[in-house]
Amino acid sequence: MKLIILDRDGVINEDSDEYIKSPEEFIPIPGSLEAIARLNHAGYRVAIISNQSGIARKYFNTETLQSIHEKLRGLLADIGGHIDTILYCPHGPDDQCNCRKPKTGLFDELKNRLHIRFDNTIAVGDSLRDLQAAKAVGAKPVLVKTGKGLRTLQNDPVPKNIPVYDNLAKVVNDLLAKKSTN
Repeated sequence: MKLIILDRDGVINEDSDEYIKSPEEFIPIPGSLEAIARLNHAGYRVAIISNQSGIARKYFNTETLQSIHEKLRGLLADIGGHIDTILYCPHGPDDQCNCRKPKTGLFDELKNRLHIRFDNTIAVGDSLRDLQAAKAVGAKPVLVKTGKGLRTLQNDPVPKNIPVYDNLAKVVNDLLAKKSTN
């Protein structure tokens, strides 16, 4: 099974230091939804694993988060795409949970649900914690410059062997081009 794991805010949609607190604030990054649809059409399953500490901080609740995800799913359906699984951590950074990236609880849950290994799975994120979680489970981390990606490159020790792309669309272009030559 071909699988790609995506962080949400900053990879699929515009990110905000004020959090994405409503469906109206969910604004897709240009080309990201089309990239997901292209992955679907190429036979990839697409999963989202996302920290959503805005719930713990009481900026929004789980019903609002579900509305945001319904908007995402609707926008994708309009262009022939879909998300197979969305897993999120609702906890804050001090909650000591196992699901908040860079910890691997949500990756482990996905692995158990799908009965897979991650050794051929790409995980795309815009922060060091996204990369750390992917690497810890044996997935192939990829950094995008959208969202917090440029800040991550400037402020964090990103390993040199991690591929860096301008955005999700460029990741998918490269992935599908490599697939067609194999």
